[in-house]
Amino acid sequence: MSMTATVQNDTIRLPKGTHFPDGTQVIIEPLKPIAGSKVHALGQQLARFAGIADDLPSDLARNLDHYLHEQLP
Repeated sequence: MSMTATVQNDTIRLPKGTHFPDGTQVIIEPLKPIAGSKVHALGQQLARFAGIADDLPSDLARNLDHYLHEQLP
């Protein structure tokens, strides 16, 4: 289950009628980047890895299933 809540004065405000039992653990992440924060979209975080795998087969995209399931000697 997921829902959208609002932060007010460092308190998470759940939508009316929503109740979680005390002790329920939840995951909280902002829907939009927070101004001034160092939290970036996943694509931005992974961009540094772009192009580093330069020894892959030229037909990897077309034959990915073959390479994933190829039996090693």
